[in-house]
Amino acid sequence: MGSEVSQIACGRQHTIAFVPSSGILYAFGCGEHGQLGTGYTRNVICPTPVKWRWFPHNVQIPPSVELSSCSIIKHVFSGWNKTFVICSKSDRPEPADDFRFCKNRNYTSLINDETIDLWRQKVIDNSNSMNGIVQTLSSSACWNGSFLDNKNDEHFKTSPKIPGLDMSSIKVLFEKLMNAHHSRLLEQILKGFESFLIPQLPSSPPDVEAMRIYIILPEFPLLQDSKYYITLTLPLAMAILRLDTNPSKVLDNWWSQVCPEYFFRLIDLYKGAVVYLLNGRKTLLIPVLFTSYITAALRLLEKMHKVNVKVQHVDHDKFYIPEISSLVDIQEDYLMWFLNQAGLDSVTICSYPFVFDAQAKTKMLQTDAELQMQVAINGANLQNVFMLLSLEPMLAKNPYLVLHVRRTSLVADALRELSIHSDIDLKKPLKVIFDGEEAVDDGGVTKEFFLLLLKELLNPIYGMFTVYPDSNLLWFSDICFVEHNWFHLIGIMCGLAIYNFTVVDLHFPLVLYKKLLNVPATLEDLKELSPTEGRSLQELLDYPAEDVEETFCLNFAILRESYGLMEMKPLVPGGDKITVNRDNRKEFVDSYVNYVFNQSIQEWYEAFSTGFLKVCGGKILELFQPSELRAMVVGSSNYNWQELEESAVYKGEYTTAHPTVRMFWETFHEFPLEKKKRFLLFLTGSDRIPIYGMSSLHIIIQSISSGEDHLPVAHTCYNLLDLPKYSSKEILRKKLTQAIDHYEGFSLV
Repeated sequence: MGSEVSQIACGRQHTIAFVPSSGILYAFGCGEHGQLGTGYTRNVICPTPVKWRWFPHNVQIPPSVELSSCSIIKHVFSGWNKTFVICSKSDRPEPADDFRFCKNRNYTSLINDETIDLWRQKVIDNSNSMNGIVQTLSSSACWNGSFLDNKNDEHFKTSPKIPGLDMSSIKVLFEKLMNAHHSRLLEQILKGFESFLIPQLPSSPPDVEAMRIYIILPEFPLLQDSKYYITLTLPLAMAILRLDTNPSKVLDNWWSQVCPEYFFRLIDLYKGAVVYLLNGRKTLLIPVLFTSYITAALRLLEKMHKVNVKVQHVDHDKFYIPEISSLVDIQEDYLMWFLNQAGLDSVTICSYPFVFDAQAKTKMLQTDAELQMQVAINGANLQNVFMLLSLEPMLAKNPYLVLHVRRTSLVADALRELSIHSDIDLKKPLKVIFDGEEAVDDGGVTKEFFLLLLKELLNPIYGMFTVYPDSNLLWFSDICFVEHNWFHLIGIMCGLAIYNFTVVDLHFPLVLYKKLLNVPATLEDLKELSPTEGRSLQELLDYPAEDVEETFCLNFAILRESYGLMEMKPLVPGGDKITVNRDNRKEFVDSYVNYVFNQSIQEWYEAFSTGFLKVCGGKILELFQPSELRAMVVGSSNYNWQELEESAVYKGEYTTAHPTVRMFWETFHEFPLEKKKRFLLFLTGSDRIPIYGMSSLHIIIQSISSGEDHLPVAHTCYNLLDLPKYSSKEILRKKLTQAIDHYEGFSLV
């Protein structure tokens, strides 16, 4: 057309243009809502005049034209599916605005190095400029418009998934502000943040670009200073938690895109705030404030934890707050949490289990176990009272779970004994009586029972489990020769081991504990159980060429041995006829993993899990990570050998200063790691340690009168070592090494 345009405005899918020479308004684009003003609701490709009598401001309107039927455009607007026009009065026409020229308007100030230097000078020269500085620093718009990622115009891509920020420039500027030269300016920033910026953050920002402030503010170093937790850090958490659903999801998306270092700093910030509040603030703050602050910090950590579960920025233990064990009465908190399930409303740390480390969770489990056991004991005692009152003492119940077994028939007797007990009885403290032996069980007999029974159950002749030679780990066999109740028994025994705080030597992979917690198995789990198979499947996924079919020659079926013969097992219905190619290889790997960990062993695993959950089921189990649950059953590998020495107890002639004892520990500390672990296996029946740490082993070393030609002897059930009085370190090393190396133990090797 060749007409010169002075104003233009864009809606969602339409455009309005004003030509000043003719005073006519043109429109084009989507017109389905009538936003083009053309008189119909069709889309228009070419600019089309908007139907109305338009006049330029400098043209005399003819007398024959009624002034009310004509318009002189002043300014045009457009947004979404709407168009607006501001007109000047026909009898007093004004020149139309011209978008080609900038007028003096208020602009959003950017906060950068130059601004900071300018402000610093103003602060020095003239205190009257403070109000303007505070006003800028208190404006979320000014912060949102700063620190934009200008590399390849990345900030233009700002969306619910991309914040469009240059994160490094934020950190650099805040670090500059912490310089002593900017101390007065820093005071103004604190004033602006505390009094205006943070309190005025909206629950529903007008646009995603207005949400950058939530990414920027946590980088302010003074938020890490405990002096400002109450005035800055916790109010910011409350502002974030006030966000409506959609902006809250946007922030989650942005958190998932930030670097792990930023995310960890944010976690660390609010972990510090929790510790600060628990460390004496409860007595200084009024209860309502304390509750709101501690809840805000924990809920924000919970929000970050949910993001981390999806993107794995940091390991789950980065959320742990180790100080909680000493700052919170975990038993009392757990009881409050337990009561909250019944409808009572109070803040409990147990509602946020991700902040508990393994030891704290173990205390919670111990509390739960004691609670369940006490309930069971009280129930038994109450029934006993009624039985006595009703003159039926023969029906009285034992407050303990007592198992009478024969050493020659452990499995059958254990199955028989457990079958006559209710689920409630399984919560009672366990005591074991071996037939024909003294019925005194102070823990050693129970431990021996676990060791002997599991040795019997894991005997290869029954084929219940397969040992994978690459990893020396156990997994359920595809085919075995025992009934389901044997697997049910192993599940119960694992649960009883946890509830009775006994470490058992079961070499199951992590995936077993993931399944118990309803966490899906992955290829990484297969890599742990069978590294060779796992690597092969990873190579299939990573293969770059197109000829997957020709190179790997696979279909959706695998070969498995069955009674000495190789049998084809389809991974999906008709899988033996489906070829693995580049497009479906991921599905093949997923099906393979599913077959190994679910499909092929479903009936055996269900029997095991039913037994385990009969003892350890319930909400308490949800508090644990799979690795923590495994540590509860088989112990951990967080060795502290010095702690083992310091917690040792001596009997007979031995003391910490005895020459033989000193030679023993010197020799032990010189052992390599594997030999130290072998010693643990020799002495305790397991090469792993209780989750409470090595000090909880309480090993005992006692002197014996036999000569130095005898080997040390371990009483595994009591963590007791009979150590002869050797005359030299060399003899002690030789005899101890022989004893360790010749130990067979109860585990599969």
